[in-house]
Amino acid sequence: MSWVDALGWSGSVLLVYSLLQARVLRFRVLNLAASIVLVVFNALLGIWPMVAMNAVLAVINLWFLGKLWGERHDDKAYDVLEVGDDDAYLRHVLAQHRLDIAKFFPTFDSYAGGPQRSAFLLQHGDETAGVVVVRDIGDGIAQIELDYVTPRFRDFTPGQFVYRRSTLLRDRGFHQVRTPAGMVAPYYARLGFQASGDRFILDLDPL
Repeated sequence: MSWVDALGWSGSVLLVYSLLQARVLRFRVLNLAASIVLVVFNALLGIWPMVAMNAVLAVINLWFLGKLWGERHDDKAYDVLEVGDDDAYLRHVLAQHRLDIAKFFPTFDSYAGGPQRSAFLLQHGDETAGVVVVRDIGDGIAQIELDYVTPRFRDFTPGQFVYRRSTLLRDRGFHQVRTPAGMVAPYYARLGFQASGDRFILDLDPL
């Protein structure tokens, strides 16, 4: 097999692999890489219609990547909706993702509700990007019980719109947010949380 054939096969494999990705950002990056490889491969063989098609796909992927990166910290891209702990749609989302949730929050009990628990849905248009559940443990402290992001949006940090870009917690008298101890794959340092032992703490800005 020549190196040109190897290049073509690698581009095809990468293209197929990109289609298997649940994460939208990872899909676009891999699809872009595959398109570029196939542009080169087809140009070497002089197959110009395939060159044109893959070049257009590369441009489309670049456009979507720019849009996705631009929305990462854009308040207008995500809506935070507070819902009741017994909200039917919240229960549906938790049930649909229960196995995935258990990997990151093995102690979370969706039925251990009560007046001290607040739940928020993170919406990207008509898609649910994640769920945040906190509990009032007194002294103005909100204890995170669940901070789940659906696989499609896992390369982003939509939880930031609850903690730093929304007044929902501050309006309820909270001045501090704490994570559970021993978080799995924590990302909180990127949101301004400070490590404290085996947990992370965020002091909310005053109103």
